[in-house]
Amino acid sequence: MKAATVSPYEEQLSDFRVTYSKAGAITTALLVLVGISLDFFSYPDRLTEFLLFRIGTALAIFLVFVVLYTNFGRTHVRALTMIWLSMPQLMIAWMIYLTDGSDSIYFVGLHLAMYAVGIILPITVFEGIGFGALTLVVYVIACAYNENGAGTDAKMYTNSIFILFSATASAVCTWFNEKARNRLFSLQHEVSLNNKKLKETNRTLAEVKGQLIQREKMAAIGTLSAGLLHELNNPVNYSLMAINMAMTLPTVKTDAMLKESLVDAKEGMDRIQNIVSDLKTFAYQKPGEDSHRPFLLENAVRSATRLAGFDLKGIKVSVDLPQDTHVLGDEPAIIGVLINLLSNAAHAVHGAKREQPDIGVRVESLEKRLKVSVRDNGQGIATDVLSRVFEPFFTTREVGSGLGLGLSMSYSIIQRHGSTLEVHSEPGAWTEFTFDLART
Repeated sequence: MKAATVSPYEEQLSDFRVTYSKAGAITTALLVLVGISLDFFSYPDRLTEFLLFRIGTALAIFLVFVVLYTNFGRTHVRALTMIWLSMPQLMIAWMIYLTDGSDSIYFVGLHLAMYAVGIILPITVFEGIGFGALTLVVYVIACAYNENGAGTDAKMYTNSIFILFSATASAVCTWFNEKARNRLFSLQHEVSLNNKKLKETNRTLAEVKGQLIQREKMAAIGTLSAGLLHELNNPVNYSLMAINMAMTLPTVKTDAMLKESLVDAKEGMDRIQNIVSDLKTFAYQKPGEDSHRPFLLENAVRSATRLAGFDLKGIKVSVDLPQDTHVLGDEPAIIGVLINLLSNAAHAVHGAKREQPDIGVRVESLEKRLKVSVRDNGQGIATDVLSRVFEPFFTTREVGSGLGLGLSMSYSIIQRHGSTLEVHSEPGAWTEFTFDLART
């Protein structure tokens, strides 16, 4: 059998009922005991007898009060509330039966109970009507079986009509209270939804703001780098031409030291030229659909490794590539993602102070995609932090060491490429980031 679903309103109303039922039960138990002062002045000859009645009723109500703290009490709060509400009415009716019947002053107590229930307790209209009907029935029975008899006692009929009036007023109050609770819940639910929407909007705005800041920064760097790289490339080319010409001179063949110096200079200039080429690729970013073009992932990995070279000092970086690494995407953006992953991996490895620090970049062929993984043997990521690493502005580094936007931006870039940047980690052992790209 399918379990019945509980609406948020019913769950909240159950909390109200339990809370108010507890408060009402303990208050009623105390009032029942305090009523002994009425017995003292009204029926002093029955003081002991009525004291026992009151103590017994108070203990019974207190027992229900204790049960309300259990799971059973919470589940059956409505029935238990009606039970303890009935106890004082039955006690009063019994006192009316034992004393003066329709002339008994305790008749007033029945009215007070009905008004209190209608105004305070969160019961339904039908429960309120049922409570009023019970009160009327026990009153009529008490008067009818009183030793003086009811007969055609006009006072009993008059009091019964007053009880009907009180029961009606109590039911009306109950109806308005129920309507007000419904309205209150609707407003609370609406406010809760609006708060969630506002939080989501603020989170989205914070993420967009962070991305805009990062893009503006990268655009400024790109504009500045374009001119610098152009100016830097010219002297590099001149220097390479001069070195190549110098290496053709006959003197170089006879002077080993000169030849070695020229070879070292040429290697250094080649390295500068590669860095300039990598920076050109990374600096001239053109976001948008048109930037998704075929490129060699191998070249992107090599460029990212060179550009992150400062962070990777002293770390063994192993690269495992398949033969064909042609993919479709935004090459500068993917280089940026790889730089960020390599930089974070280097930070983790340096923090762990491994004897053999290692970062592995592995590219595997899938059916129509290439899977890229960057794995380090650093500190790992704590379990409680793992789910937050892609949040904007979240960082575990020291203040001033980063904005916490790198992984968030990388996640968005990989999403734009139809994939998901995933992270797996074992605290204190390793961390691995993976994503995949479409093959051409």
